[in-house]
Amino acid sequence: MKAKAAAGRSHRRRTDRTSMKNMEKELLCPVCQEMYKQPLVLPCTHNVCQACAREVLGQQGYIGHGGDPSSEPTSPASTPSTRSPRLSRRTLPKPDRLDRLLKSGFGTYPGRKRGALHPQVIMFPCPACQGDVELGERGLAGLFRNLTLERVVERYRQSVSVGGAILCQLCKPPPLEATKGCTECRATFCNECFKLFHPWGTQKAQHEPTLPTLSFRPKGLMCPDHKEEVTHYCKTCQRLVCQLCRVRRTHSGHKITPVLSAYQALKDKLTKSLTYILGNQDTVQTQICELEETVRHTEVSGQQAKEEVSQLVRGLGAVLEEKRASLLQAIEECQQERLARLSAQIQEHRSLLDGSGLVGYAQEVLKETDQPCFVQAAKQLHNRISRATEALQTFRPAASSSFRHCQLDVGREMKLLTELNFLRVPEAPVIDTQRTFAYDQIFLCWRLPPHSPPAWHYTIEFRRTDVPAQPGPTRWQRREEVRGTSALLENPDTGSVYVLRVRGCNKAGYGEYSEDVHLHTPPAPVLHFFLDGRWGTSRERLAISKDQRAVRSVPGLPLLLAAERLLTGCHLSVDVVLGDVAVTQGRSYWACAVDPASYLVKVGVGLESKLQESFQGAPDVISPRYDPDSGHDSGAEDATVEASPPFAFLTIGMGKILLGAGASSNAGLTGRDGPAASCTVPLPPRLGICLDYERGRVSFLDAVSFRGLLECPLDCSGPVCPAFCFIGGGAVQLQEPVGTKPERKVTIGGFAKLD
Repeated sequence: MKAKAAAGRSHRRRTDRTSMKNMEKELLCPVCQEMYKQPLVLPCTHNVCQACAREVLGQQGYIGHGGDPSSEPTSPASTPSTRSPRLSRRTLPKPDRLDRLLKSGFGTYPGRKRGALHPQVIMFPCPACQGDVELGERGLAGLFRNLTLERVVERYRQSVSVGGAILCQLCKPPPLEATKGCTECRATFCNECFKLFHPWGTQKAQHEPTLPTLSFRPKGLMCPDHKEEVTHYCKTCQRLVCQLCRVRRTHSGHKITPVLSAYQALKDKLTKSLTYILGNQDTVQTQICELEETVRHTEVSGQQAKEEVSQLVRGLGAVLEEKRASLLQAIEECQQERLARLSAQIQEHRSLLDGSGLVGYAQEVLKETDQPCFVQAAKQLHNRISRATEALQTFRPAASSSFRHCQLDVGREMKLLTELNFLRVPEAPVIDTQRTFAYDQIFLCWRLPPHSPPAWHYTIEFRRTDVPAQPGPTRWQRREEVRGTSALLENPDTGSVYVLRVRGCNKAGYGEYSEDVHLHTPPAPVLHFFLDGRWGTSRERLAISKDQRAVRSVPGLPLLLAAERLLTGCHLSVDVVLGDVAVTQGRSYWACAVDPASYLVKVGVGLESKLQESFQGAPDVISPRYDPDSGHDSGAEDATVEASPPFAFLTIGMGKILLGAGASSNAGLTGRDGPAASCTVPLPPRLGICLDYERGRVSFLDAVSFRGLLECPLDCSGPVCPAFCFIGGGAVQLQEPVGTKPERKVTIGGFAKLD
């Protein structure tokens, strides 16, 4: 057992050493590429050595802003007055020289005048993220020192023995091995140097020696602004703060938590993430193998693509060379034909010169005295002389010297060659969620990103997500070669959730799929109906659109006069409009939109006979016994409690929905002790009404998210009609069927219909 335990400890030590060696790249400063020495945490969360940060700021022209000199670690090696006799002579910067430089103006940073009213803001170019980081007015002095990283570096050095033994910092070269360290002096000493710098009878003799180390850190993390220990963490600024920072105005209204809470939260998150990574090492290795295989395929595919492009370009060159040869041949033939014609014209003109053969022959023919013989010989000669004379009088070159008709117009071809580029598939379409919806059918609308190549056609894929998963790959239903940027999906299942996606296709192939969009279908078949204004009360105050899909209540002067007499007990009638169909079986669903500016609108259903009886009787709306939401008329409350009400309404007014004490629990309005009191919820863009005739129940839903708002019983002993009631001004628009022009909008009295 002991041997087995020792072997386990040895294996763990080897594993730890291997792990420490593998993380060496995490411990290298991005500036000097060496192990971190006194690393500072930049506002961008990257680290950099303090000395490297000073050097970078010096290169940027910031002098004297490398940090607070008082915050620098002091050691006997950096104190000239206490330098050891064995210490090598080194030239150290003098503070008085730095003060002279600052007073002479060398301490100003570029672009800032001395004595400027605005405080200096120091920008630091982070070598890790390649961005300019604002350090504030105090520069490096306002940054925290990463003590945790220092401890990790020190453990790494000890585990892999980087640098060998720790040497004394005060010896002459070659230095001796350090045997002691002093936290107060922040230096390592050999035995002789320790005694020399800690003489008996002085305050330094009280310093407690420690083991030699390469980094002397403070006991706790101190606030760089107030030199106090940090105790809290500001979530807003994402910065550790002390008690003095906490009460400053700069952190007013910020979320500040104790450092213990931040420590525990971050530790839990980091532990959870690390546990997940360690628990999925096989997955990581599999993904690495997949990436390496992808790299190999990328190299092969890239080489093939290069060869294909080279072959195509060579083909273009061959076509151009062939075309060049044919064009040059045409020019050559035209040139030879012109030269032949011009040469013949030159010879003809030369025959007219004195001393030429034609002129001499004509002169000799004129000497002939035998008339028949002269006529015989002079006839042909006269024709030749006449043609030559005519050519002389009307001289014109037989051919043009210009080859303008052989010029090429290569503007279009040059443009095509200039625009010669790789074929690009369409980018992933963007689904327009404002115009995509599900009703009796599913209407899907999308668009391509601005700089995407055009698509010839699209492919739509959809599937239900509320069905049990089948073994094997997920099966999508597909619509191929859809033209345009919208499509209708007919006959969807009711009460389901569909996920849809789109991708485009052109000559280059298929592009990426769009993001998935989830759509809820209505919980029941959609009931299509129109508004019927042929009966009801106060029909003169109801304005119904021509397509009978929208209605607006126009109160007018009569209602104002009636409202003036409310205190005298006058009845105030309700304007009612019904649907032109009645439900007698099954489940039905319809949706509508209520104008948020409506004063009081009631949307619901009821028995056709009871609706006529109740509303045509002009009930008193200011009577405490009148409550259409309860489904009871003025005398129904004296009947049995178990009887279902003849109608049910949802009350909407001024952009709110009134939910009574009997609201359904799925609306989130019930407490531990029973139903909550009456309350209001915001009016959704569309309201849905679901009627279950067999069960005698009606549900009111948010037609966008299908969240339940109210469910109540209903007397379904007869035909049930959709009903809409108005008290004061208001407007209602029925949901348009998807199959009828979903993009058309009609405005009735300032109330826009649904898309």
